[in-house]
Amino acid sequence: MPSITKKLLRKFLIWKYKHISERQFVFILSILVGFLAGIGTVVLKNLTHYIRLLFELETFRNHHHALYFIFPIIGLILVYIIKQTWLKKHIGHGISSTLHAISKLNGIIPRYNIYAALITAPLTAGFGGSVGLQGPAVSVGAALGSNTARFFRMNQKTRMLLIGCAATGAMASMFKAPIAAIIFAVEIFSLDIAFTSLIPLLLASVSAVVTSYFFLGTDILLRFELTDKFQINDIGFYIILALITALASVYFSKVFFAITNFFKQFESRAKRLLIGGLAIGSILYMIPALYGEGYGIMNNLLKGDHVAAIGKTPFNFDLSNIWIVIGLLIGIAIFKAIAMTTTFGAGGVGGVFIPTLVMGSALGNAFAKVINNMGLDFHVSESNFTLIGMTGLMAGVLHAPLTAIFLIAEITGGYELFVPLMIVSAISFSITKYYTSHSIYTLKLAERGELMTHDKDKNVLMVLNIDKIIETNFIILKPEMKLREILNFAVAKSSRNHFPVVDDENRFIGVIRLDDIRHIMFDADLYDQVDAASLMHSAADVITYEKDSMNIIMEKFKISGVWNLPVIKNGKYHGYVSKSKLLTAYRQQLINFT
Repeated sequence: MPSITKKLLRKFLIWKYKHISERQFVFILSILVGFLAGIGTVVLKNLTHYIRLLFELETFRNHHHALYFIFPIIGLILVYIIKQTWLKKHIGHGISSTLHAISKLNGIIPRYNIYAALITAPLTAGFGGSVGLQGPAVSVGAALGSNTARFFRMNQKTRMLLIGCAATGAMASMFKAPIAAIIFAVEIFSLDIAFTSLIPLLLASVSAVVTSYFFLGTDILLRFELTDKFQINDIGFYIILALITALASVYFSKVFFAITNFFKQFESRAKRLLIGGLAIGSILYMIPALYGEGYGIMNNLLKGDHVAAIGKTPFNFDLSNIWIVIGLLIGIAIFKAIAMTTTFGAGGVGGVFIPTLVMGSALGNAFAKVINNMGLDFHVSESNFTLIGMTGLMAGVLHAPLTAIFLIAEITGGYELFVPLMIVSAISFSITKYYTSHSIYTLKLAERGELMTHDKDKNVLMVLNIDKIIETNFIILKPEMKLREILNFAVAKSSRNHFPVVDDENRFIGVIRLDDIRHIMFDADLYDQVDAASLMHSAADVITYEKDSMNIIMEKFKISGVWNLPVIKNGKYHGYVSKSKLLTAYRQQLINFT
């Protein structure tokens, strides 16, 4: 930062300290972050839109089918080149990366995250990659929120709050749904709904929505107004739909992790690009409706135009046959998860949110068509079931039932559908939660013990840094050392009552406590007869630096009943963690949280 900027910032911070309270400044920053997140989302959407305009050029109009195969590969190659030659850094999934930054990096997100997804996501989705933009929008917004907090020298708690404000702003700007955006931040990022956090979220949401309206006008992603009212006689069908969406949610998650693990076996990014690019190109050539994010599918199904939703395929299916249409819609739902994850595996950058909605809309609409064409004199609203299908998939795949309810209700004006929205959301979430305990966003974080939840005790432990509580001022003994040397070299010079014993390669093999030698330490006859190997004993437990989370460490203290545990790092002795120091650090972090 140039010196003149530092001087101006210092003067501003001094002025702010004198004239603006901390709470008022947080409110101001939340508005700023909401605006920045809104701008980031607008740029993402516009860049993607302009790339898609390539298809409207006269040169390409007569070659659409071939381009469905070629364009996605071109987009993935461009992303690969940018990653390899310019960014040279990993670009993770937006929401998962943000959750990791909150739980393990104290809310510090590198600056490159501001522009990395802003460039690569439009190239992926704009050229046909079957991904969404919501995840990248959150990634861009979160990076802006984190770096804004760092620029103004805000503390860790405020930094995390502003990241939540940025996520709220990205969601609000993307869907023009300010209430659902706040619920999304609370539900996905486990933010506390306290007055001090709720007001900044509200301000950020409003700021982002106003920004979106200013730059994009009144146009919304899902253009639909509810016309068919909820019928009590349809509840049974909604329950069946809930079961279907729950099954589809489990399928979605299993496919995601299976394909992800398949691509992980290839260390070379170029090989992943080759395999994934050819696969996604082939899928989109066969099913052109999967091209890009998929808003066309949802909007056309909501309008009742399934022919436009399915689009032209190279097989010339008879779309006047409703059962062929139903089969194709189910195929779209099945292959959307495959196409999305394959795009990620090939190196594309995007989000999971929109593909989830696409899959839900296709399933909901197909189910309604089955009911209406069984010949049993049943008739349900296909548009309503399309909406409810989206809710069921969102609640199941993302483990966000409240977000699912309020987002669909808010962006479509479908508040009269609250009863079926709640029924399907609750059932789909509950069943999916039973089979997949964590969402796509959170599973890997949960496995590593890095997932923020609404359990404040666990959150406090999670953000503690083990390096700050490891003590290394213990005198180390060798197994061959005699009692005389132990007393002169260790006991006489140490204020600790624990003495780790290690071998020549610094591997921990045991421990000697002061109580173990107290009864013989004054018996001179044993000074040259007894060695450390005969006095030492195994530790009650050990802490594995690379693997044990703070929750696990606390549990080890609880089970073992001791006050000190040795730390093993890379198979070598590294130091000790004391329960007293851990509890002191916990107490201080709890104060920061509250």
